[in-house]
Amino acid sequence: MAQPANRPVFAPWDDPEEKPLIRFQNVTKRFGEFTAIDNITIDIFRREFFALLGPSGCGKTTLMRMLAGFETPTEGKILLDGVDLAPIPPNRRETNMMFQSYALFPHLSVWDNIAFGLKRSDMAKDKIPARVEEMLRLTRLEKFAKRKPHQISGGQRQRVALARSLAKAPKLLLLDEPLGALDKKLRQDTQFELMDIQEKTGTTFVIVTHDQEEAMTVASRVAVMNHGEMIQVDTPDRIYEHPKSVYVADFIGDVNIIEGTVDTLEGDKAAIVWAEGQPPINATVTESVTRGQKVHFAVRPEKVAIAATRPEGRANVIQGKVIDIAYLGNISTYKVEVAGGLMVKAQVANERRLSRRDITWEDEVWLSFTDTAGVVLLS
Repeated sequence: MAQPANRPVFAPWDDPEEKPLIRFQNVTKRFGEFTAIDNITIDIFRREFFALLGPSGCGKTTLMRMLAGFETPTEGKILLDGVDLAPIPPNRRETNMMFQSYALFPHLSVWDNIAFGLKRSDMAKDKIPARVEEMLRLTRLEKFAKRKPHQISGGQRQRVALARSLAKAPKLLLLDEPLGALDKKLRQDTQFELMDIQEKTGTTFVIVTHDQEEAMTVASRVAVMNHGEMIQVDTPDRIYEHPKSVYVADFIGDVNIIEGTVDTLEGDKAAIVWAEGQPPINATVTESVTRGQKVHFAVRPEKVAIAATRPEGRANVIQGKVIDIAYLGNISTYKVEVAGGLMVKAQVANERRLSRRDITWEDEVWLSFTDTAGVVLLS
């Protein structure tokens, strides 16, 4: 029986021959004394779904507005397909922007909203209906073509705005918190629709979001930003499993961060002293550390096992007391107080009904994890 061919890995950023679609070259943006973007250099490639992620005020929207042409860099250049964008006005750029508010015309039908930009473009009038129908099919809105925006749901309005943004086949689509107005379930469904549409059209998407889950779901790469800088740019799995700093580890998902000092080093194995009278944490190091160096050990709650009796054969075992339990349906998170008053979270899949749970509040428990479960961070 023939084996199915492996799906090719999409990673143009790893190919030195690949030319980027967008290039930020030492871009800085100041508003008076305030530096919103601080000397950023980054390449974004064709067909990427690139996420700018960070808290409010980190500079992600300013970066997007510079791509759209609503702001200009104070220093540096932004190139699209090798062309400097600085002299090109927003309406002449091969980019389009989809806003959180959708900005649909309430008096126009879905069909006319999608056709609006095309009617003002260079496209021949006789080709416009076919293009609109193509966009309706792509976004599964054929049945709603004659309706007005107020006659369709929030998720459908979001798809109309997306269809209108893609109708002119831009090289780059900018999405500013596009799912912010949707409820959680619809938001999750729409994330997968966005990914599907992006893949079908081959358009490069750049999305601004403060929602970590959203960025991790849709993006081929994520740029975690803070104070106008890109702290780490990487694939979602590497951002989550191999954060380069305490900030990234703490910002993405749930994490336990334990401060300590490197006591012994042997190859890539380190013993980290973290509390008086406690056995050291055995960890694997990827960066160069030295004996006596202060470090942070970051381990995700789902990588920490919890048991009522001391487990055997685990590299790290810590005793503690259950202070709190959060039941989230599919998982439960246990908040456990260990030596020095430190709170450590352990996450467990709920394979049993609650009535059969053998660990509850105030129980003495044992937490354990392997020596490769966490990462050792210097800052």
